[in-house]
Formats: sequence, C-alpha cells, structure tokens
Amino acid sequence: MAESRLIEILGPGCAKCEMLAKHAEEAAQALGIEYAVIKLKDPSAWARYGVMMTPALVVDGQVKLQGRVLSAEKLKELIA
Repeated sequence: MAESRLIEILGPGCAKCEMLAKHAEEAAQALGIEYAVIKLKDPSAWARYGVMMTPALVVDGQVKLQGRVLSAEKLKELIA
C-alpha cells in the first residue's frame, strides 16, 4: 500500500495560506504519495498545536513549518 499523509494547513485562509496548501499538494503529488489536505482556520486548532505564526504546515500531527511559505520542491523534504 502506498504511503499516506495527512497534511494540515493552519491559517485564516489568506493568500499565503492558499499558496502553502497549493505547494504542499504539488509536493505530495511529486512524491507519488496519497494525501489529504485539510485547512484549519480556527485559532483554537492552531493553539492545540502550539502554532503562533501562520501559515503553518502540519504533517501527520507534527508541526513542520510556521510563518513561511516554501516552494513545493522544499516542502517535499518536510512531507516525505
């Protein structure tokens, strides 16, 4: 069975949040893994992860990135 990742994008839905979500999807597709992307816009959800800056990237329950948008190429390392 192929690897599967739960990718969560934490943020209010701003342009940077949308860009991070797009790049995360591109990275997961390039890696050839199954994935689901969930966008969490509720600040209480961010607090549960201890996230202070958005956008943030959470992969399989682990915070991988906060307050920045990386290219799809760089996100591959965080998602793999």
